[in-house]
Amino acid sequence: MSLGLQSFLAVMPILAAAVLLVGFRWPAKRAMPICYIVAVAIAVTFWKVDPVRVAASTIQGLFITASILFIIFGAILLLNTLKHSGAITAIRSGFSSISTDRRVQLVLIAWLFGAFIEGASGFGTPAAIAAPLMVAVGFPALCAVMIGMMIQSTPVTFGAVGTPILIGVRGGLENPELTAQLARAGTDFHQYLMLITAQSAAMHAIAGTFIPLFMTVMMTRFFGRHKSWSEGLSITPFAILGGLAFTVPYALTGIFLGPEFPSLVGALIGLAVMSLAAKKGFLVPKDTWDFPPRAEWGPNWTSRLEIKLEALTAKRPMNLAMAWAPYVLVAVVLVLTRLRQLPLEAWLKSVTLGWSNIFGTGIGGSLEPLYLPGSILVFVVLVTFFLHHMTGSELGKAVRESGAILLGAGFVLLFTIPMVRVYINSGVNAGGYASMPLAMAQWVAANVGHVWPFFAPFIGALGAFIAGSNTVSNLMFSLFQNGVAQNLLIPGSLVVALQAVGAAAGNMFCIHNVVAASATVGLLGQEGITLRRTIIPTVYYCCLVGIIGLIAIYGFGYRDAVSLLLAAGQ
Repeated sequence: MSLGLQSFLAVMPILAAAVLLVGFRWPAKRAMPICYIVAVAIAVTFWKVDPVRVAASTIQGLFITASILFIIFGAILLLNTLKHSGAITAIRSGFSSISTDRRVQLVLIAWLFGAFIEGASGFGTPAAIAAPLMVAVGFPALCAVMIGMMIQSTPVTFGAVGTPILIGVRGGLENPELTAQLARAGTDFHQYLMLITAQSAAMHAIAGTFIPLFMTVMMTRFFGRHKSWSEGLSITPFAILGGLAFTVPYALTGIFLGPEFPSLVGALIGLAVMSLAAKKGFLVPKDTWDFPPRAEWGPNWTSRLEIKLEALTAKRPMNLAMAWAPYVLVAVVLVLTRLRQLPLEAWLKSVTLGWSNIFGTGIGGSLEPLYLPGSILVFVVLVTFFLHHMTGSELGKAVRESGAILLGAGFVLLFTIPMVRVYINSGVNAGGYASMPLAMAQWVAANVGHVWPFFAPFIGALGAFIAGSNTVSNLMFSLFQNGVAQNLLIPGSLVVALQAVGAAAGNMFCIHNVVAASATVGLLGQEGITLRRTIIPTVYYCCLVGIIGLIAIYGFGYRDAVSLLLAAGQ
């Protein structure tokens, strides 16, 4: 089977998802079972993957699904708990006291608070926490999902305290041959990884500065009364300042300190700067933008999670610090449990549920229930119950409402993530072919040549689209990207950095991420609408960083130690 035919067949499940979700506007609960069947049929028929391996991959996907559903449940439960405790009313009033302009609220809640949660936890947690919070303060659910997906861009490469680099790039790239090449070039793998980190941070800083503006423009265009781009552009100075308040400390941290804390440091500094700027009215437009009255909202804008102010006005008054305390506690506990210098991570990871060698295939599935953000969210819910002096009846209502919302997401993810695992595990087969994602990447590389740096981010985005994870995309493609760079005698570190940045951007256009985000706000069935919109910032991001890569290599002649060594024929 030729590489071209392999690539065509491999793209079929993705193409089916795009056609059904975006073209025919099917809900994911109808589209994804069909896409799973297509992927399995191609894997078994053309790739000649053992059906037992397909079954094992499916079970592995179910373990991952359980982890994601637990995170979703925890996020929804926390929001519903705060709704019934009366905290949401106080939070809504607090944001209104800073600014009633939804564009300003977007920069603070989505861009900066969401980036902090990504830096601490990753794995879709920002959308799971920030999206329902936006709904709680008055954003339409469909808008909150779109914006929640866009949060998962710039902060993602250094999300979960650097996991996409420390686990994804390191695990996908480190091998004896590269280690020997680095030694001959007078460096080592740690320094090479820090170079990739610095280059990723620098490119993200350029592209990411404009993401808050993208968010506001898309919000006013798709959810404003006048459907206007210009109403979003009118806040350009404030949005750009919001971008810089995050990306400047973010980039400096990545360049000088490494991959663990760029998103955390950037978000904390950004929140302090932008909250002060908003309170002082610095660069804030004189006009105030808001969504149209609820009666004029589109029929698909709302969900079961919409929080009615009228139902909460009878709640006891709560000061703003007490209302925000659960979210602050979430952030603090997430950071403490992700710091490798503390013993908490090891303790929480010591409890593991899994199946290490499913059906003798070597494929394993596991989850660490105590380490998952879902456990932290549930823990914070229990603390909130006492902190906010809630009744058992109020907590019971929050649990029931959250469980009902979870059921819809569970069905979709039962097919989406197993499909991804079938894709990734298809490299072990009787046909001797590379895995389906790698076959697509190889075909692109073979037909592109020296302009590969422009396309490298798109391969990263493809991996994230398939797997829903920057980390997994880096694991799949880092070594491949470095190999293409070596064949072209261009710097492998920069091409791998382009991979990592593109994989972050691909999270904005990922099927099971949008399903998970939709589930947290109780809005399932509108995934195609969100995907048609989030492809815009995804393409922007990949194109811009691809151009930056071309300019760095061919405009400024950038080379790293290994590319110089290879060019010299050593």
